[in-house]
Formats: sequence, structure tokens, C-alpha cells
Amino acid sequence: MHPFRKPLVAAAAALSLAACGPQEPTPPAPASVEDSRTPAQREAERTPYQLDGFFAQAATDFRVPADLLKAVSYTETRWDMVKGEVEFEGMPAAYGLMALRGAKVAEGARLAGVSEEAVRTQPEANIRAYAALLSATADELKVDRSDLGAWAPAVAKLSGITSTDAQAEFIHNEVYGVLRQGAVAQTPAGDVAVSLMPTQARAQFASPSVHAMAAGPDYAASIWRPSPNYNARPTDATGDVQIVVIHTCEGTYSSCWSWLTNTASGVSAHYVVNESGSEISQLVREADRGWHVGATYDCNLNGGVMCGLQGVSVNHFSVGIEHGGYASQTSFPAGQIDASAKLTCDITKGQAIVRDSYHIVAHGRLQPASRTDPGPNWPWSSYISKVQSYCGTTTALIIDSNNANNDSSKGYIEVSANWVSSTNVAGYYGSGYFAAPTAAVSDPATFYFYMSAAGTKTIDAWWTSATDRSTTAPFIIWDANGTKLATVNVNQQAGGGAWNTLGTWSFPAGWNKVQLSRWTGSGYQVIADAIRVR
Repeated sequence: MHPFRKPLVAAAAALSLAACGPQEPTPPAPASVEDSRTPAQREAERTPYQLDGFFAQAATDFRVPADLLKAVSYTETRWDMVKGEVEFEGMPAAYGLMALRGAKVAEGARLAGVSEEAVRTQPEANIRAYAALLSATADELKVDRSDLGAWAPAVAKLSGITSTDAQAEFIHNEVYGVLRQGAVAQTPAGDVAVSLMPTQARAQFASPSVHAMAAGPDYAASIWRPSPNYNARPTDATGDVQIVVIHTCEGTYSSCWSWLTNTASGVSAHYVVNESGSEISQLVREADRGWHVGATYDCNLNGGVMCGLQGVSVNHFSVGIEHGGYASQTSFPAGQIDASAKLTCDITKGQAIVRDSYHIVAHGRLQPASRTDPGPNWPWSSYISKVQSYCGTTTALIIDSNNANNDSSKGYIEVSANWVSSTNVAGYYGSGYFAAPTAAVSDPATFYFYMSAAGTKTIDAWWTSATDRSTTAPFIIWDANGTKLATVNVNQQAGGGAWNTLGTWSFPAGWNKVQLSRWTGSGYQVIADAIRVR
């Protein structure tokens, strides 16, 4: 499916990392906050409060259907109180459970009799502002309020989507799709946060057309919705595709591909993945240059790799994937991550892109002055592991220093407040690393990994190198029975930005662990970045 793919031999060009960098600062207290939540806890924290009462009261006060309010909120944010960012110029940031933007924040606040700040920050006020806007729009369109299906034109008008095809998708497949299927969310305490019972409401709105349902030219599992916003890649080496850039739309899937296929927007991406992972749109051929990163490349932001492209537009040599959702959301649906990983596997296969965290990167890493997406809760480690797994390249388990990147059912890290989260030295794995000064104390960084059955595994460690690193950093290997298997001292002034093998041992089933101790020669730093179990 990739008519313009380059030879795989090009993938041999990989990491070119700085051997050393600036010194670690003296660690302040307290250290960074760890994310030790399980996936289920992360999902529950999308909606940490009970909302049924807020929806019911707003529906009563403004004479709108409560179920419709719930369905719109689920479609827009999965009932997450988001604080949106600007992803596309000309599209204001979205706020709250209902994803209100720009002038709608002010108008909704006025109609609901609450402050604009409350609309941006308080769940109840946010729902009431949307309900007031929906009621006013229903009056304008003379909606039959007794018929749930008759509200569809008012919802479409409030969506801000201008494409008739995208409006139809938004109404029929998303908002009224949720009404037909129902949904429920629980709080972290296990209480019902929101419940939406299924109903057979039929939207009185034009159905989606079928002309846009052809398969994408590069990815058969996608829908081809061509964007006019692209041009040709350079014919020299700067047009050779080398990275995949991960974005969040800061809005819904339908609004995203609608905007990116609008001539007036002046932006695009090669793909958009919907929130559930059930649909992907291809907008630009991979052989062409999409307009998804508004920055030139700075290798210092990306671990010191590909410095030959310094100052070159990122769009020249990248493929961009947008995802329905927000950089501030507390978790990403498993189906969306899975579908995106399959897509990225396909892209990296066809374009011979290295499958690591320097070549599959965040928009926010490459354009930090104005973008943060896909945000701190994108599960980088498990995502890249999935990409590798789908491509059949590895079955290794990687445990990162950021638990947001880990599948906590398989592995996670624990550190005390004395360990400092840092990105100070280039070449780190994932989104950063922990550093701590050497000292005669029992205060290790502990990487836990789970084995469902006994087996022999090789352990590798990743760190960043600098002249202040310990030359005798002690990695201690423990099995699930509490038996110390070995202590391996490594020189962290060398070997940075790469996997370094510690050894091979036999482990029993259960939670085994690798600890990096601080108890070694004084005056240095020890670096806990990531371990790999293979």
C-alpha cells in the first residue's frame, strides 16, 4: 500500500547522541510527582465527580434533554473537564466537559448567569452554559423540544463544524451514536459519575454521504478524506521521511478532519485517529508534505539525534498523526492507542523509520514554545512497545522513569522525594529521567517488572551520560522471592542514550525488580532513566 516507500536499509541511520552534557543541578525538594496510577484508575479520574445531578438540573432549568447534554459531553470530552490548548491557528482552545470555545464561553456565561471563569473551570457552570446556548439555538431554529431527534440541527450548529460531511458524521455517528449505545463512567471511588441509558432516538439531519468512504492510499484501514493543504516534499535529503509526529486535535475527530480539509485553515496532517480507535482518516499522502508542525527542527530538543536536519522545517521529513482528544485529558482510550500504534507500525515499515522515542515523537517536544500535545498522559513507553510489537521487532518490556509511560500491570518505577525528575541532559529515554546524588543511604530507584511465569531474562539499562555521573553506579538485581541475584556497577559517564546490558538471570513468576542504589563513591549523580527486560 506504499508506492513511494524507500529501501529498508535507510533505517540503519539511528542515534547520534551527545556523550556528555550540562551538569545535574543540586536536587531541590520535593521531587517531581510520580504517576503510579493503574490504567483503570487513570480512566476513572477522567470523571472524578458525580455529574448526573448537574446535567438534570441544567436540563430542567433550560428545557433541554438531559440525555442530549450527556451525549454531547461524552462526544466532545469523554466527560473529562479539559483545559484545551490551541492546536490549529484560528480555532480557540476548548474548555470544560462541553468543550466550549471562544465567543461561546462568553455567550454561554451570559445566558446562564455565571462568570466566564466559572464556565472555564467549574463542571456545573460549564454544563449550564452549554445548556443555555442549546436552548437559545433551539428557539432560533424552532426545534420541537418534545422530539429528541429534532434537536440534531441545533447540536450541529453549536459544534462549530462547517463541513456538511463532518457535521453529518458528528451528529449521526458520534452524538446520536452515543445516545443509541449508552455510556457510563465511574468515579475513582467506584460510584456512578454519569450514566446514559441507550435510546433509539433518530437524528433529523442529513445522513453522511458515501463518496468519502474510499480507503486511504497508504493505509487500507483508513478512510480517504483528501486535504488541499499540502505540497511536495523537497527532492533532496531533507525530504526523506524520518519521524512520526504524534498530535492531539484539541477537539473531536470530526471537527479535526473537517478543519484539516478546509482550504481556509492552512493546516493538515497525514492521518487523524478517532477517540475509540474505530476509524482513521487519511488526509495527505505520505509521499507529500503535510502542514502539521509550525517549527524548524532543533536536535537539542530531541536527544541530539538527526542534527544534520538542524533548522529544517519539520514538515519536510515527517508524517503527522492527529488524535481526537486533548493534551490535558487524564488518559487516552485503549482502543485509540492500539489503532494509532498499528498505524505507526505501518508508516515506519513503509518509510523505514526507526521505532524509538527519537523517531516517534510528540508535537510538543518539537514545538515547545507554543504546543504541548499530546500531553503528559500519552503512554509513550507502552505506545512504542505496541508499535514494535505490531511490527514484530521485539517482545521486550521497557519500564520508563515516567509511570505515565508504563503499563503498571507489567512494570513501574518507585523513587523517593530525593530523586529529581530532569530533562537536563540530552539522550534520555521517553520523557525524562530521575537523578540523585550519591550518598551512603538506602534510597534506591526501583524498577519493578512482572513475570507471569518463570524464565530467563536479559536486563538492559538506559541512562544519560555527563561528567558528573558516577563511574560505579550500582544496579542491584532482585528476584520475586527477595533474593539478590547480582550487583552490577556501571560507568554512567559513558554509554548514554543507548541500551547497556547489565546481564542475564533466571527469574521466578511474580514481581521482580532492579534497583539503582545511591550508595557508592561520593560526589557524583546516579541516573535512573529506563530498563528493558528481554
